[in-house]
Amino acid sequence: MKAAFFKYSMITATISLMGVLAISSAFAAKPQVFVGTIGDAVCGSKHTMDGDDISCLRTCIQRGSKYDLVVGDKVFVLNVKDQTSADVLDKLASQQAKAQVKGAETSGVIDVESVAPVR
Repeated sequence: MKAAFFKYSMITATISLMGVLAISSAFAAKPQVFVGTIGDAVCGSKHTMDGDDISCLRTCIQRGSKYDLVVGDKVFVLNVKDQTSADVLDKLASQQAKAQVKGAETSGVIDVESVAPVR
């Protein structure tokens, strides 16, 4: 009797988990393209340390801050998953160039899929 109850419980739990996963993936954020300038999450669009903006940005990043993307009045924190994207962000920031970031945005955080200069 206990074995049958355990088997029924496992099947019910598995089906419930599959349903939750299906629903959560349906509501997951879709990738979008954002265009803006690169900053850091500590300073945002206004760098506050002495020296130029690039030195401030690099110091903040070295101290553990995340990159961000300033798009008009909005500032999005960038969740960078690979070193290649981080290298492109650093290069574009040093050139003070606009960046095109593709990724899914949730609550002001973009999970970065790719980074490219704006042509």
